[in-house]
Amino acid sequence: MIKNTFSLFFVFFFCLSCKTQNQVVEKEMAHIMASNPKLVVGIVVDQMRYDYLTRFYNKFGEGGFKRMMREGFNCKNNHFNYIPTYTGPGHTSVYTGTTPKYHGIIGNHWYDKEIKKTVYCAGDDAVQSVGTKSAAGQMSPHRMKTTTFADENRLFTQMRGKTIGISIKDRGAILPAGHTANAAYWFHGSKEGHWISSSFYLNDLPNWVKDFNASKTAESYLKVWNTLYDIDSYTESGSDLNTFEGGFKGKETATFPYDLDALKEENGNFDILKTTPYGNSLTTDFALAALDGEQLGKDAITDVLTISFSCTDYIGHNFGVNSKEVEDTYLRLDKDLERLLAVLDTKVGKGAYTVFLTADHGAIDVPAYLRSVKIPAGYLNNTERKEKFQEFLKASFGTTDVLENISNNQIFLNREKIKILGLDLNEVQNAIVNEQITYKNISKAYTATTMGSVDFTTGIEALLQNGFNQKRSGDVLLVDDPAYISYGKTGSTHGSGLNYDTHVPLLFFGKGIKKGQTFQKTHITDIAPTMSALLGISFPNGATGQPLEFVLDFN
Repeated sequence: MIKNTFSLFFVFFFCLSCKTQNQVVEKEMAHIMASNPKLVVGIVVDQMRYDYLTRFYNKFGEGGFKRMMREGFNCKNNHFNYIPTYTGPGHTSVYTGTTPKYHGIIGNHWYDKEIKKTVYCAGDDAVQSVGTKSAAGQMSPHRMKTTTFADENRLFTQMRGKTIGISIKDRGAILPAGHTANAAYWFHGSKEGHWISSSFYLNDLPNWVKDFNASKTAESYLKVWNTLYDIDSYTESGSDLNTFEGGFKGKETATFPYDLDALKEENGNFDILKTTPYGNSLTTDFALAALDGEQLGKDAITDVLTISFSCTDYIGHNFGVNSKEVEDTYLRLDKDLERLLAVLDTKVGKGAYTVFLTADHGAIDVPAYLRSVKIPAGYLNNTERKEKFQEFLKASFGTTDVLENISNNQIFLNREKIKILGLDLNEVQNAIVNEQITYKNISKAYTATTMGSVDFTTGIEALLQNGFNQKRSGDVLLVDDPAYISYGKTGSTHGSGLNYDTHVPLLFFGKGIKKGQTFQKTHITDIAPTMSALLGISFPNGATGQPLEFVLDFN
């Protein structure tokens, strides 16, 4: 009897304990949900160097970049920790919290060793375009191997928290939004000028998108692009007339003003907007329409809105880092950012949302300009390299057929041919490294075997290794001399592991964020774990970055 009574009491107290523990867990979960922001807005500014924040600071207004720096947290020594620094890998790394080594997006395009052809990071022939009859909508995130923090938020909230991705570029909308997004939208220019999507997400555009496309907002930006302020006040950039800029077809010089309506036919019709700050304004307009159309941030369940401002990249490629056009673009982007934050204050609630702002890579000053001021820089002679390399292959192996592809500073070998010839793969790789390192403007060369077997912790080698994906990367990886690029003589580009490409802004702002700044080194891969920690959700499944605890305020 006593034994049975004891057993009953034990069961009673055990059940009571379980109930109490469950209540604690439920209370903690309720607290997390109540303390979480209603909306997380992730902003990536394509090709934004860190020094644009400081260089143009005195020209910014009070409600955009300055507000985020003043009221939020500024990580001043934030870097990419892999090579190559391109748009596809950049956006993916920001939102997955890891590098191409794990997420698999090793470039914008890359040579696929299995199907023996070049693929696009967001291309997907298995889906259909939505909103256009062109193939511009045949896109999805299927080549991205890991989850984003937006995916993890969807899983955590039982798919009740929404995710919407927006960008002029398809990859800038698709890769951040992740695999489970409600939708991603990008701008199809040409003669249409519409925001479109993919059947990966939905079968028809929602009414709010159709209404926006019908509003002719895009058409309203086909106007004259002149400087926002007196051009003589743009003392943070070079002269307007120089030999370092590309410009538009149909205009003799790359100088203000630009009549976009008159120039559009020779420059892709609506696509001309991509190379002007008006494309960023159009992106902001569409993002604000999405806030209403999707009812983002309207309840206690956190939604995620990803915005990528792509036009800064197109403009940088065309006009270069030191141009008046770049300065004007960032002063106008500051106005768009101010407009976005003001609407978020009103429609989601001041202090009820969280924003982070970063970039997918930086950019180099135009090498021709650098040379004009006596800084070592220049352009690669790829034709000469190719000819010399082919001669080496014939002399060493009797054929050039051992080579399959050269792209993204990687050499892909025909392993079947090497096997047929009875050659040792490691010996072929090493022979190519020893040859390539003798070429002009090649700084470093490494084999895939080295990348897969040696643990590099510092320097360019570590960045290469973080960008090396064993299944997708090439047999030999090459690094060019600093400030030497494979590009035209005008405009800027990116892709290296040097500071001009890796050092980008990182601003946190809003609910759950402390006010402050740091020169402590942070990495782009720290962003997603930080947002996951803020939301109390799982980290993206491949995340290698660490939460930046010093930016978070849980009080």
